[in-house]
Amino acid sequence: MVNTSKQLHVIYGDGGIGVGGDQFHYIFNYTRGGMESMVVNGREWLYREPKPTFWRATTDNDRGNGFSKKSVQWYGADMFANADKVDIKINNKLIDFPSAPLNNNYSNHEFADQVEVIYHYQTLTIPSTTVDVSYVVSSNGEITIHAHYTGNDQLPDLPVFGMRFVMPTAATGYEYAGLSGETYPDRMAGGIPGEYKVDGLPVTNYMVPQDCGVHMQTDWVTVTRNSTKDNSDHAETPFSLTFEKTGAPFAFSCLPYTAEELENATHQEELPLTRRTVVSILGAVRGVGGIDSWGRDVEAKYHIPAEKDIDFEFKISW
Repeated sequence: MVNTSKQLHVIYGDGGIGVGGDQFHYIFNYTRGGMESMVVNGREWLYREPKPTFWRATTDNDRGNGFSKKSVQWYGADMFANADKVDIKINNKLIDFPSAPLNNNYSNHEFADQVEVIYHYQTLTIPSTTVDVSYVVSSNGEITIHAHYTGNDQLPDLPVFGMRFVMPTAATGYEYAGLSGETYPDRMAGGIPGEYKVDGLPVTNYMVPQDCGVHMQTDWVTVTRNSTKDNSDHAETPFSLTFEKTGAPFAFSCLPYTAEELENATHQEELPLTRRTVVSILGAVRGVGGIDSWGRDVEAKYHIPAEKDIDFEFKISW
């Protein structure tokens, strides 16, 4: 990564804040509830704003023990997550929210060593709870993301908790440091620590599409693409983005579908054509169970109790 500028260029727009350097430019939208653009070396990495994710596509085991019905509120919360408040910190100092017309106080020559954008979400559950997601942009272009879920004992257990990133085109593959193969909290004893490379975006060929492809205990994952949505960009040179732990390891999946697309398909042929890359960085994952022919609940230690706070953090670099 090369960045000759020692500070970030900050642009205070009417509907969002732009943060840039020599080889990167990010836009954080105030009304759409997330970062709407992440351009690195002239290539866009976002198709949709990253949002908190709470749902995984129902597994046969979930269906058998009735968990998907018990936790269905998290399906709606996942689909319609939107921030109702945004805070901005410049060099660790909270500033007055710079929407129009207040943004007219700023010029086109505003610079900072660090910019933090914090999105505050109210979940569409009954009762609701809060999720706070902080993006800290450093002068070298790295983004540190911290997600906090506030526990509420009136809500059902969560299927997952994390952040979902939808990329504009299909990845050619990914590499990661973690456990071998597909692993879940109650299915990881056989995972061998190491560094692994996966070609393409494989989806397990279940008769009924469902959650798959989770990798536990991950230190980093690098996603590689070689195409963009820019019709003038004919280069097929690979370019990559890395998600890396800042403390505790995380779980992740890298698939061509969102949880909702998998959920809506009852057979493999009902899935859409592979066009995007969906990366879920997960701070909590429910076990899959399957102890007695897909009827018994997941063991309690592999649940995600809604009453407990969840915090996790990772960074993005290139």
